Amino acid sequence: MNTTYLHTMLDGLDDFAEEQLQRWKGVGLAVAVIHKDEVIWQKGYGYRDLESKLEVTPHTLFAIGSSTKAFTASTAALLVDQNILEWDTPVRSYLKDFKMFDPVATERLTIRDMLCHRSGLPRHEMVWYNSPRSRAELVSALQYLEPNEDFRNKWQYQNLMYMAAGYLVGQLKGTSWENVVQESLFNPLGMNSSVFSVDEMQLQPDFAFPYMEKDGQNIRIPFRKIDAAGPAGSINSNLVDMIAWVQFHLNQGQQAGKQLISKEQLAVMHSPQMVCDSLFHSKELPVSTYGLGWMIDSYRGHAMIHHGGAIDGFASQVAFLPEEQIGVVVLCNTNGSVVPYTTTFNIMDRLLGLEPLDWSGKLTKLMNGESTESETTASASENPGALEATEATETAAAGDNTEEPQVHPHDRPVTAYTGIYTHPGYGELTIEQTNEGLQTIFNAIEMPMEYTGKDTFAVELVLFGLKLTFTFKTDEQDSINALSIPLLLEPGTKPIEFIKSPIV
Repeated sequence: MNTTYLHTMLDGLDDFAEEQLQRWKGVGLAVAVIHKDEVIWQKGYGYRDLESKLEVTPHTLFAIGSSTKAFTASTAALLVDQNILEWDTPVRSYLKDFKMFDPVATERLTIRDMLCHRSGLPRHEMVWYNSPRSRAELVSALQYLEPNEDFRNKWQYQNLMYMAAGYLVGQLKGTSWENVVQESLFNPLGMNSSVFSVDEMQLQPDFAFPYMEKDGQNIRIPFRKIDAAGPAGSINSNLVDMIAWVQFHLNQGQQAGKQLISKEQLAVMHSPQMVCDSLFHSKELPVSTYGLGWMIDSYRGHAMIHHGGAIDGFASQVAFLPEEQIGVVVLCNTNGSVVPYTTTFNIMDRLLGLEPLDWSGKLTKLMNGESTESETTASASENPGALEATEATETAAAGDNTEEPQVHPHDRPVTAYTGIYTHPGYGELTIEQTNEGLQTIFNAIEMPMEYTGKDTFAVELVLFGLKLTFTFKTDEQDSINALSIPLLLEPGTKPIEFIKSPIV
């Protein structure tokens, strides 16, 4: 197939992209399509800055979220090629102080286990999300986080493990994960615009602002800085750079005739390591597996390697069909948007000469909890593209978050609940009294609390439109001495118990 012929197969893609933005209330979109070494599509749609009506271009930087994970896996592959690291040597052989809650995992966990999500740990997202702690401190906190599955028993998406894998890569090279990615991947691939922090992104001339839908309107939201957990999802990039990244994988690790990663190690990354869950399980996507930093699926009978990403106000999808040498990159600046998926699948349908499926209709049914003849719904926590447990709820945060006035508890004074509570893995949580009632502050996130009786509160995560249940515990003198919080979307996990610090 030549480039001209493939370009004609994409006739109508402009209209489709615009329609998807409108249907899903998106703000901006960037779309690239690659065939072998040729770029056959590279366009922006909508706005990178809605308020100033600045349009998306191929140079517009977006947060790519968990599409970062393939970069982290690639740095590990580089170290394997350099005989600095082995996929199946325990991490503890490299980091002497490394420790997990499970002693078996402590002794046996490898970087392969980390990169294919089989550590036994559930997400434990609030450990890292907006945390002020350093990467080293977060790695040290792993020993206090309880698993909910046996080691290597089940695939469970785990951002902290990717953070730790990147930390290990940096330690083995005597530098940081960021420096390894910059020197080993960004520089040789000519990814000259890509940066590792949203702070850095905002210093560039062309970047997208993050948005979310609320009450039918798109509102700008703050950038989410996740530098400490960077190897799990902090890269910010654009179409120009991501095209080079996808071509690198289509070319089996070669760049300009030079083999940056051996074909052998790239094949390990691109090979199934664990069977996993998928939000899109259907007859078109019957089996999902996870390699190292990539999902490996069969899409309508064609091998597909891909990974999505999502972080506050941004969503991405990076995918390629290795046998057909076709690659797709879709970047979006709307919170929890499914447009990167619907657009990617539509492009693949067109280039494969297949009747395009109505993925928007399918996903609407899935998100409404409906099933069709060919689909089954997956748990929100199983979305491989999400960087956080709540992102897969898609536009759940867009609902009405208006609260009824808080009812103050009558069974004990409000001040009985206030104070500082600590957990060795999660860190410090503060409960304080405000004019509107009690609120929780955790990792600098303020969460209003509503009393529901019996020392229990509903606590709202406003950004995600979700509520947690806080249950306070008492000592023998009936004084509040602890706080128990069940984890969202993580079945089989024990509640996290914070101990109240004594008043000094």
